[in-house]
Amino acid sequence: MIKKTNKSEKILLGLMPYWAPQMPPLGISTLKSFIEHHGYCVKTIDFNTLNEFEKLKEKYFITVCKITGLENNWSFYNIGREVLQNHMMANINYRNELDYFDLIKNIFEEIYFHSLNKVQFNELNKIIEMFYVDLQKDILDFLEIEKIDILGLSVYEDNLPASLYVFKLVKEKFPDILTVMGGGVYSNQLAYGTPDFEYFLEKTVDYIDRIIIGAGELPWLKILQNEVLDSKRVITQKDIKEELDLSESRIPDFSDFDLDNYLYLGSTGSTGCPFNCKFCSETVMRGKFRKKNEMKTAQELVEINQKYGVRLISMCDSLLNPIIDKLAKEMIKNNKPIYWDGYLRADRHVCNQDNTRLWRRGGFYRARLGMESGSERILKLMGKKITPIQIKEALYNLALAGIKTSTFWIVGYPGETEEDFQETLDLIEQVSEFIYQIHANPFKYFVNGQVNSNQWGADDKLVYPTYTKEMLMIEKRVLDIEPNSKVIYERMNRFVELCKRTGIPNVSSLNDIYKADERWKSLHKNSVPSVLEIKDLGVEVIDDSRFSEEIREVKLNIDIDDVDFDF
Repeated sequence: MIKKTNKSEKILLGLMPYWAPQMPPLGISTLKSFIEHHGYCVKTIDFNTLNEFEKLKEKYFITVCKITGLENNWSFYNIGREVLQNHMMANINYRNELDYFDLIKNIFEEIYFHSLNKVQFNELNKIIEMFYVDLQKDILDFLEIEKIDILGLSVYEDNLPASLYVFKLVKEKFPDILTVMGGGVYSNQLAYGTPDFEYFLEKTVDYIDRIIIGAGELPWLKILQNEVLDSKRVITQKDIKEELDLSESRIPDFSDFDLDNYLYLGSTGSTGCPFNCKFCSETVMRGKFRKKNEMKTAQELVEINQKYGVRLISMCDSLLNPIIDKLAKEMIKNNKPIYWDGYLRADRHVCNQDNTRLWRRGGFYRARLGMESGSERILKLMGKKITPIQIKEALYNLALAGIKTSTFWIVGYPGETEEDFQETLDLIEQVSEFIYQIHANPFKYFVNGQVNSNQWGADDKLVYPTYTKEMLMIEKRVLDIEPNSKVIYERMNRFVELCKRTGIPNVSSLNDIYKADERWKSLHKNSVPSVLEIKDLGVEVIDDSRFSEEIREVKLNIDIDDVDFDF
């Protein structure tokens, strides 16, 4: 029987490694604000800021480089995250040493196309074991001080192993603590309703008491108010008969974090996404698109700035396109030295120079753009409803206003040919000076959760032998169609070579960001201030009169109004 809760009990909400600590975790910060408003005591913690874990991750990948002879570039790391995550998961679940070694060896062959011997395995495994020794000590030391009653962890694909380890440890040492798990992992790797999800439920029944699928505020409140039956272990949005009123939302509570560890803070102005790109899980996970009043969103940005003294805020909405005009106008009215960034779709709206100038005046700092491909054929297959011409024009007009452009690409989308991929490389080379940062990932398929999962399902196959499921907790599947994994791996390497040749950076460390800022400012006289200037020097939001007319002389040979978009 699950214990009843009361308002005197202490709740800990946490984020385990590995998750890039560029800003305090927004999900648990929002939950803290919401739950404490209803009278409960909440503590939040982010273990990703502890330097010991980052050093162990770096040591793991340095060792992999030594074993494989490969270069440690950002593509190597993007691909290698799956190796690390699977190794961490297998380490806490294996029963047979030989099966364990065979699995990690198999993973190396599938991902790096490189063999792994027992000595090399032992070297890597020692690093994983050191990670868990450190994590156990830190968790137990923390719980000895805090004396919590309820533990909630926000879990994603990359921090699933560490999160499960902590849940197990807590239940073993403190069986009366109520354990609750939520997060984005239920939109892809452990998509609700899949065989992997059902297997996960069975395997974790002894140490995870409650599982929340989707937005967590109302489910958490129902749990704390003892309105969830003991037999109801999994709570989905369908189980909650009401909808959270976004107009009554409060700003996230970042008060437990040392903000010097982060570059910026987070906020939102909407939930869900109005589009249905076939590889994406946003609409499946979050449901229909809803937004706050833009005046309220702007007021929240001002409130965050005034409360925490941080002037760079990341909007974590799935897409800012539906709200960015009104939000920029509200921020101009507020006339505060606040910069904000967020995700944009490279549609007609972004191809308008008047719009990008307006956004810049309102403090819009960086556009995160899911470009995905430079091939019009692949963009149509994806359901992106944008064209390569729009991509070029959007990048140009954002850069013209000095707004940074972080671009995201998918390599190896189902059906991508060599010609399609070359079109992507050619497009990037043409617009390289208008790209602040670039990021590419190999295509990933999930049995459920993506818009197109059901259609792809007829063409999937298992990657690893069935006996490995107990160690990995899931049965990894890939699509048995072109391009295959080896082709995708080769294309990722070519993608990196193009970025080196054109000088487009992939930003991960603080030093990378400083270098990328210097490059951007040298290319664009209207550039937004660097992170260092915003953080340390107090640069104010730009006035329209400061725009340099000189930049107007650079113009792409594109007239967006003459293009017929056939979607």
